[in-house]
Amino acid sequence: MDWIVQYSWVIWLVLILLFITIEMLSLEFTFLMLAIGSGIGLLSGVLGVPWWGQLLIGAAASVLLLLVVRPSLLRALRKGEDPAKSNVDALLGARGQVVQTVSNHGGQVKLANGELWTATVPLDSPATSLEPGTSVRVLAIQGATAVVVPHERNP
Repeated sequence: MDWIVQYSWVIWLVLILLFITIEMLSLEFTFLMLAIGSGIGLLSGVLGVPWWGQLLIGAAASVLLLLVVRPSLLRALRKGEDPAKSNVDALLGARGQVVQTVSNHGGQVKLANGELWTATVPLDSPATSLEPGTSVRVLAIQGATAVVVPHERNP
């Protein structure tokens, strides 16, 4: 038990380095807050607090940082995010037109963004096939295939 008291600063340094390394891989500020809390625990040890007090102070500081500081850091980080959808999310709900007859087994559609996609109709759809020229809407993306349904136009 004496070695814990004598080398508690080494344990704190190892924890700080471990948490910073994990934070560099995750980039979500959780382990950064734990590293700062460990730094506060190390500082309390330098000031002469017993090892159990260091542990309590480090844990309390980490929890406080996680609950108070981390949310505001995440808000600030996400403040300048681009709200535009991308990748598959941008295709969901997109309109298009059937180029080659689309059925449960395949077909092709040209989406509004100009891309040509392999397409199918959902198995539970009342329309078993869609003829060329039919206006469609993308319901889902399954791998490299767009699942489409007829698009009703409102007058």
